[in-house]
Amino acid sequence: MENNYHYATVTDAINALKTQGFTVDFNLEENSIVYHSGKFAHNEFEIVEIYRYEGNSDPGDEATVYGIQSTSGIKGILVTGYGISTDNASTAMLRKLGMKHE
Repeated sequence: MENNYHYATVTDAINALKTQGFTVDFNLEENSIVYHSGKFAHNEFEIVEIYRYEGNSDPGDEATVYGIQSTSGIKGILVTGYGISTDNASTAMLRKLGMKHE
């Protein structure tokens, strides 16, 4: 995995990932990455690309865009915002996503 910063906006990063086949919309739910047809535990996917955005004046503008591929080959996008609630996420999932558990 490589940190990339070359897209100007979150929307640009999402659109670029979609053209690369990352078409599933993933969400973080407790100990899994979930999507319309199922879910993956922290050991069932890899982060292929990551883009971080920091707001110039408003921390609420901060976001991270992940390009994720499951071990079964499903590719999708997870977008997390600043102040994401980490209370329900497992420590293993937080480590995988590179988030601090507060």
